Amino acid sequence: MPTEWSEWRPFPDPRRDGILSAPIGAGCYELRHRDERLILFGTSKNVAYRMASLLPTPWGAGGRSNADKRAYVLKHLEDIEYRTCAIAIGKAAKVCEDELKLSGKHIFRT
Repeated sequence: MPTEWSEWRPFPDPRRDGILSAPIGAGCYELRHRDERLILFGTSKNVAYRMASLLPTPWGAGGRSNADKRAYVLKHLEDIEYRTCAIAIGKAAKVCEDELKLSGKHIFRT
């Protein structure tokens, strides 16, 4: 698993002009509640864009089709933190995602 994770940051609220700080390139991301309950994780070729898709329209980006995740993130937005890790897509990203998935501790496991 990558060792260069960012610190945990509050997930920005786009309704209040919040700013997401994430790699524009490839990497992993993870979301949790402030009380440290893990919510979800993922990898992407563009982490910032993928994380922006975690919010529903009109605040989110992209065509993410998982309405349950999007609604959950918006509902709990003020209580959510995130961290990111820049990492090459491919085997290293797959290892990162597999290890997060195997922990079995996230509310959304895919």
